[in-house]
Amino acid sequence: MKKNLIYLLPLLIMLGGCKKYLDVNKNIDAPAYVDAHLYLANITQQYQGIYFDIRAIGPLTQMMGTTVDAYTNFANHFYPVGSDAGGEIWRVVYWTQGMNLENLINQSLAAEDWTLAGIGYAMKAFSWDQLTKVHGELPMNDAFVPELLSHNYDYQKDVYAQVREWAYTAIELLERADNHNYGSRISDNDFIYSGDKDKWIKFAYGVIVRNLSSLTNKANFSEAYAQELITAAGKSFQSADDDATVKVNGGSQSAPYDAYNNFWGTARPNLTYNYFQHEYAVQVFTGTVPAYDESTGDKIRLDTNPYHPFKLAERQIITDTLLNIAGHFDPRVSVKLSTTSNPTYLNLGNADNVKSYNYYGGNFTSKVGSIGTAPSFYGRNIASTFTGTVHDGTGRWIYRDDAPYILTTYSEIQFCLAETYFKIGQTSEAFEAFKRAVAADMQTTSRYIFPGKEGSATGGDKITKELFNTLSTQYVDGPFVNGLTDFTLSHIMMQKWVALYPWGAPEAWVDMRKYHYDIDYNGDYPSNGNGWIQALIDQKWDSNPSKVYKGLYLNPAQVQGRKGAYDVRNEGSPSYRLRPRYNSEYMWNLKSLETLKPIPGTADNYQTSIPWFAYPGEMPQ
Repeated sequence: MKKNLIYLLPLLIMLGGCKKYLDVNKNIDAPAYVDAHLYLANITQQYQGIYFDIRAIGPLTQMMGTTVDAYTNFANHFYPVGSDAGGEIWRVVYWTQGMNLENLINQSLAAEDWTLAGIGYAMKAFSWDQLTKVHGELPMNDAFVPELLSHNYDYQKDVYAQVREWAYTAIELLERADNHNYGSRISDNDFIYSGDKDKWIKFAYGVIVRNLSSLTNKANFSEAYAQELITAAGKSFQSADDDATVKVNGGSQSAPYDAYNNFWGTARPNLTYNYFQHEYAVQVFTGTVPAYDESTGDKIRLDTNPYHPFKLAERQIITDTLLNIAGHFDPRVSVKLSTTSNPTYLNLGNADNVKSYNYYGGNFTSKVGSIGTAPSFYGRNIASTFTGTVHDGTGRWIYRDDAPYILTTYSEIQFCLAETYFKIGQTSEAFEAFKRAVAADMQTTSRYIFPGKEGSATGGDKITKELFNTLSTQYVDGPFVNGLTDFTLSHIMMQKWVALYPWGAPEAWVDMRKYHYDIDYNGDYPSNGNGWIQALIDQKWDSNPSKVYKGLYLNPAQVQGRKGAYDVRNEGSPSYRLRPRYNSEYMWNLKSLETLKPIPGTADNYQTSIPWFAYPGEMPQ
């Protein structure tokens, strides 16, 4: 369409005359009517906004660290008023998709284009589900009402129910007989499933699964939500081939617009060396979660190996350091994490070589971690470059310029199902779903491997697909997955965290919040004096069998390297939500924010307001 416009506009000027073309009463950039299918391509591409905000949410989940001033706030769990950082998903739902998506749906319904309307409702459900999980309360019923100058907020419980209603509407529309001949109008503009109705139906069921999965810690989950989730999961994705991703053209430096490239690609300076993998991620992926002396909170130093200078926790959930025993090495580390080992990409198909790589992570706001310095996400200790003898080329894995945006996967759906079965006491069914989930993440991970050129320091992945697949089969058949004998909730949730790394940080943050960051408290949920005080968070020790995320400690915890404090305005609490976008709500909708309960949206500690999904019961008034 872009090329057509380039050639047609001069022709229209010549044929119709300048007088007609320059009619000031017509806005050529915002025509009165646009065919519904023409909205579709732009709406799907707006999902890059999720990757935009993961730079804020990643540090909250200890997937990422950052040195960028606007985002270190999130790493420190304090988000002050006055910035749009962390507000891109808000912008997507209300503006860049916004009325475009509403028009697509309404025009398609009027034309009885059921397939196109169903796709629109499926995306609307997905986007609003993502939005409320990040921000909590939202203007929903007032969102697109013409001529309103202020917009009342709806509480999350109501938004959740509406999300599922939209998803079921999508399914109903997509299952209707539709004899309209769309030609290539949908397939050419649908950058997710190319108009495949069956996959869109599975996607809509997946939205329902994700929505309900955040409620597993609700007191009434078993009777109110579990069966609906199980039913939806059975009708959702059936294999990794159903994964929902947004296609990206790429083109690197030769692309006509840099936005043709993936937001995390090397051609766009959005990760550079200002963001890096957190040391918690390295500990989990490499099986090096340290043991702590519970009387002091200090790590137990051994000094026998500079790469492993501390005593390791006896129980590692994902993998361990027995690299020479089949099934004890998780090959996802060599793809999902970055390393400066093997800079010239030698022997990428040699298992011993790949297993010898060293990985380092940073802290919350520093590249320097407890055992070394984290590299960039491209595997270098400098910002990315595009030319020269040593450079990053087009990136690696999902940090490639042409890598798709991952929205949700079969693996994620199976982890949601595993957690649900576990919560309702069906452990054998939970274990089967768990095994399917890990195996599927191996497939999803492998799909985006593009090995670097042998002997050339010009970017790419540091393992071949063939070796990865061999090692992944060994791992899945080994003691951490199929051969697991002490299956726990930690195995489900930590493997899910690994599967979501880092594209699914928003959902990982949902899980961490619903389990309250493994804070040690009494009663229904933590509060000041019951789980934290001003400068200290009391977190469960890894030895506590109820602790879900082994090795996870927040910054003001009681352990070495985690004895900081949050901003005093947090009153000791970690963050439970992001504030609404500043230039939307704090500039134009302040009075509505003031009415929110239990903490007003204008309060200094609004970001600590626990969302409805994380309360075992209803929100306190």
